[in-house]
Amino acid sequence: MKVLRFADLIAQGAVEGRRVFIRADLNVPQDDAGRITEDTRIRASVPCIRMALDAGAAVMVTSHLGRPTEGEFKPGDSLEPVAARLGELLGREVRLATDWLDGVKVAPGEVVMLENVRLNKGEKKNSEALARKMAALCDIFVHDAFGTAHRAEASTYGIAQFAKVACAGPLLAAEIDAITKALAQPKRPLVAIVAGSKVSTKLTILQSLAAKVDGLIVGGGIANTFLLAAGLPIGKSLAEPGLVDEAKAVIEAMKARGAAVPIPVDVVCAKMFKADATATVKAVADVADDDLILDIGPRTAALLAAQLKAAGTIVWNGPVGVFEFDAFAKGTEMIARAIADSSAFSIAGGGDTLAAIAKYGIEGDVGYISTGGGAFLEVLEGKTLPAFEILAKRAL
Repeated sequence: MKVLRFADLIAQGAVEGRRVFIRADLNVPQDDAGRITEDTRIRASVPCIRMALDAGAAVMVTSHLGRPTEGEFKPGDSLEPVAARLGELLGREVRLATDWLDGVKVAPGEVVMLENVRLNKGEKKNSEALARKMAALCDIFVHDAFGTAHRAEASTYGIAQFAKVACAGPLLAAEIDAITKALAQPKRPLVAIVAGSKVSTKLTILQSLAAKVDGLIVGGGIANTFLLAAGLPIGKSLAEPGLVDEAKAVIEAMKARGAAVPIPVDVVCAKMFKADATATVKAVADVADDDLILDIGPRTAALLAAQLKAAGTIVWNGPVGVFEFDAFAKGTEMIARAIADSSAFSIAGGGDTLAAIAKYGIEGDVGYISTGGGAFLEVLEGKTLPAFEILAKRAL
């Protein structure tokens, strides 16, 4: 995918003295007192902002925060704590501008935080009038918020239409490169892991990947529906019997291409969904009517680990068991460590996946960790994200 990159503009000397509008993803968690409890997204935004400042730009940066009502400001919706934390990280003052749509005073070498974009009427519906106002504030628009790339909003899409120049920041560019490497030009075999509680939430992803991958590993509640499709017992485990035909169709689509959906040979069961429930390993055919399947078994985990270690590319979305409970975390841990040990290029995304990566300390061993939850899932579905689409158009 060809898009203009901010780094290229800097290399061309086209940024000095320019007004640069950066759409970042600074939507960080806060406690009841408004204190930031986790600042990964702010830290991730710093390289783009530093690039702009070092190039001599007059920098404006903004983001959404939470779910405010458009046009109705409440103190808890303010980016003020974010501006303060960004200032600490940059080692300089970051002034917060509140009423900024009609103009912002910002000098080259200065950075100003523009108050929560979702307070602006028309933001979510991508109002053309609002987008044009934002575009008029800058000479260069930089999209650096992959977590919002699946939304066509005024600050993510509309402004890119109307700004003099629209480009991808380093975070967004890295996502484009990783996604292209994993899905558009993968080294084979390409193996995808799709796990979660329900087939219905990821059916389109499964269908899309079935046409591309060499191995499709399903886990969690999704795997239970596939066990039903294979005619195997699942006891009282979470599943969607109404989607068994769809699961069968995915299995057949893979089979027709000489690929496979590995069905578990053993599982870890319990009688109750509790952290201290007794975990019992069973052959999948021996699952009792009152059993809950809460993890894959050791034989299955070993077979899948071998497949992952031999892969050329791995796409990972979702833990394969209830990894929050230690008794049912071994399958996910074995999968995580196999990915870490594999020479394959790996890309991982989704909140639970990132939590598993952090739990097992393999951040440095995954090829690329995607910063966008919903955006990552839509890419796996085969959708073209609005942010990618408009930036590609503007690059023509």
